[in-house]
Amino acid sequence: MTRKYKKIRAVISGGGTGGHIFPAISIASKLRELNPENEILFVGAEGKMEMEKVPAAGFEIVGLPILGLQRQLNWKNIKNDIQVPFRWLASLRKAGRILDEFKPDVAIGVGGYASAPLLRKATAKGIPSLIQEQNGFAGLTNRMLSSKVDCICVAYDGMEKFFPADKIVFSGNPIRSEMHPYSEEERQEAIRFYGLDPDKKHILIVGGSLGSGTLNTAVKNWISNSCPGGEGVQLLWQCGKYYKAGVDAFMKGRELPDIQYSDFIARMDLAYAAADVIISRSGASSISEICATGKAAVFVPSPNVAEDHQTHNAMALVSKDAALMVRDAEASQKLMQTALELVRDDARRSTMEKNVAVLARPDAAQTIVDEIYKLV
Repeated sequence: MTRKYKKIRAVISGGGTGGHIFPAISIASKLRELNPENEILFVGAEGKMEMEKVPAAGFEIVGLPILGLQRQLNWKNIKNDIQVPFRWLASLRKAGRILDEFKPDVAIGVGGYASAPLLRKATAKGIPSLIQEQNGFAGLTNRMLSSKVDCICVAYDGMEKFFPADKIVFSGNPIRSEMHPYSEEERQEAIRFYGLDPDKKHILIVGGSLGSGTLNTAVKNWISNSCPGGEGVQLLWQCGKYYKAGVDAFMKGRELPDIQYSDFIARMDLAYAAADVIISRSGASSISEICATGKAAVFVPSPNVAEDHQTHNAMALVSKDAALMVRDAEASQKLMQTALELVRDDARRSTMEKNVAVLARPDAAQTIVDEIYKLV
């Protein structure tokens, strides 16, 4: 018998990065799928990427004037940090007004400083509340909120060291629905779509929408050294829009038919389907998508994140022989060699693919929504 989901009003807060925004959109999409009459309001930070990405996904969003503390010491950050307490108080007041006007049945936080004032006010008003933690090292905002909320959905084992154990539900991270284990037919479609050689191995390098200077430098160093070990291998390289002009200048005059690069990959599902090995940062969403697609990967954790959480994320897979990791400081010399060795080692790659697939949680959004309905 199909379960019937009653109409609810849900407010979802958080953002700042794609790692927070895309899981939030996945949760909202699942709520809408289960009952199209569900009313959903997002609350984000003014000027941040959620203010663009959420409306593009078809949901309403309201911005708070909240600012995050900047830890690097310079004049710009000092001016920012002086404003933080005043913006916090203004955000608390606005969050209270939003809740009074929208009257949600449940409040959902997905991390990032934008979720703090909304969830603080929601819990103070007795609104049932849930937070979702994407990373293996819990973010500061979610740690602060954990004692107030009713349920905490996590994606990694051992999160009891951050949160009350009786509130934890292991859900995994919600991801885009097009990420799944690909059939041979889908792989062939992807190879045709990108004009790749089906008899060669394929490495996908994902630097994110803005790009990764570390990953780009590693590829450029490898190209400058005449692509050692690259025989029979083709690259799909997402360099990111921030670095595109520099990569264009670097690639000018080089005849490298086995290397395709672009600032943005629109059909990421087909890029994953074509790949034998993926090189990526180890943000929570990236790891969850790689688990869902069952692909062997080499992770390069970003050092520019709070509490070095990307290393914790990557090590959760490395410890299960489900991925490899190269440190950011060593990537320029070791990354391409490591990836090329892996793409040629069919047995090792097959083992990793099996191990990483076990870690996939394709029903994460459904699990979280079921917990939301329990609270309501």
